[in-house]
Amino acid sequence: MQEIPFCLRVGHLLPYSMSDSNTTDFTNPSTFILLGIPGLEAAHVWISIPFSTMYIIAVLGNFTILFIVKMELSLHGPMYYFLCMLAVSDLVMSTSILPKTLSIFWFNSKEIDFSACLTQMYFIYCFLVMDSGILVAMAFDRYVAICHPLRHSTILTNPMVAKIGLAVVLRGGMLILPYPFLARQWPYCRTNIIPHTYCEHMAVVKLACADTRISSYYGLIAGFMVTGLDLFFIAVSYIQILRAIFSLPTKDAQLKTFETCISHLCAILASYIPVLFSSTMHRFGHNVPLHFHILMANANLLVPPVLNPIIYGVRIKQIRDRLLGLLTHKGM
Repeated sequence: MQEIPFCLRVGHLLPYSMSDSNTTDFTNPSTFILLGIPGLEAAHVWISIPFSTMYIIAVLGNFTILFIVKMELSLHGPMYYFLCMLAVSDLVMSTSILPKTLSIFWFNSKEIDFSACLTQMYFIYCFLVMDSGILVAMAFDRYVAICHPLRHSTILTNPMVAKIGLAVVLRGGMLILPYPFLARQWPYCRTNIIPHTYCEHMAVVKLACADTRISSYYGLIAGFMVTGLDLFFIAVSYIQILRAIFSLPTKDAQLKTFETCISHLCAILASYIPVLFSSTMHRFGHNVPLHFHILMANANLLVPPVLNPIIYGVRIKQIRDRLLGLLTHKGM
């Protein structure tokens, strides 16, 4: 099958090929074998150090955000509710990947049940889509707060925030449901070896001994639809925000208003810069080693959960002050 370079996280494709020596005669294996990072097996233990460090930071950081928002009544507002949704999404996404990856690195535990593999695939991509949707919701919150400040509390009420959150969850759940559903339908008779650290969608589909173009095309359509539409809505929101900012009478007011958007813009950059780098690498880096593609695929999924709580913890004064208060209290 012709390789399709998937330039988006929501359907990331690694350009690898299976050798004939891996071909076997079995059908529909009960387990798959995750190789980890082929070519760097000797360095798995060393690679696990930054991976485990990133996971610890992601878990502690996102739980801290959730705790502070819950405890601080002044943070019970739309922007912080969306931030909590992002924290939960990042926790689930990173936990869907890292425990199994670290078990490969530390204990050489490479087997994964077929159903568990499809479940992992579903959770990873489902929460990737949710992450993107939450960033759109946060852009809408910034648009209303800056362009219609007097109506912010009447537009983004708690029921409206709940409806937006439900829409984000349903979109992610329904859009990604065909991934494991289609993957379960294919017969697998080539190999059960996946040269990856997790059950990446196309890495699994390419093991099938059937015409899997429908999975490939659906992955492309879903990826471009989610990322393309979400970036479009974010861009439209910020065009309106910038117009409102530049219409303010003083430079000081313009800067102060723009500063309320910096955290969200940093979160967008943290989510999409790895994607743009990876897409460029897939399009032009045909001679790039497989292990580098796999490391970038993991970075696409792990960098945002690590950086998001740091970005918001540093940039948002209420969260920063509350965190410093907690640390000072413990220090006493």
